[in-house]
Amino acid sequence: MKPHRRILAKSTCNVRQNYLEYRRDYFMARQAQDVTDSELGLLQVLWDRGRCSTRQLTEVLYPSGGTPQYATVQKLLERLEEKRLVTRDRSLFVHTFVAAADRDELISRRLWALADKLCRGSLAPIVSNLVRHQSLTEKERTALRDLIDAPAQLRQEKTRRSRKR
Repeated sequence: MKPHRRILAKSTCNVRQNYLEYRRDYFMARQAQDVTDSELGLLQVLWDRGRCSTRQLTEVLYPSGGTPQYATVQKLLERLEEKRLVTRDRSLFVHTFVAAADRDELISRRLWALADKLCRGSLAPIVSNLVRHQSLTEKERTALRDLIDAPAQLRQEKTRRSRKR
């Protein structure tokens, strides 16, 4: 192969590699944004209160709300149902909703996305920053020590399960 063709082939590979890295980063960022702040607020109410109707959710999220806020909550519930983060019980006249996603699962997914975006996949800078800038109670320090001392295999298994979701 002639030298100029070798350089062209090499630069083409670099462009392709850069494009693939860009696509990976783009889709990872999109995955991290799969729950908007409004949807997260609604999920938090469901995690705290359990099964709720649309009316109950509207009263909690928008205490002085009316028809427009009710419609907003309906739309948020539809989106969360499409994302399989809530389930709807249609057995009664008034449909009720319950969170299908576990709070810890969502936290794990968002933390890994943040770690991938800011720290090249490492959680250590995030944890050390939190510990450094916020005083921890004795209970929180003990919990962190227990996690660190837990068998590595158990942590890896939990990480694999949370990343697949």
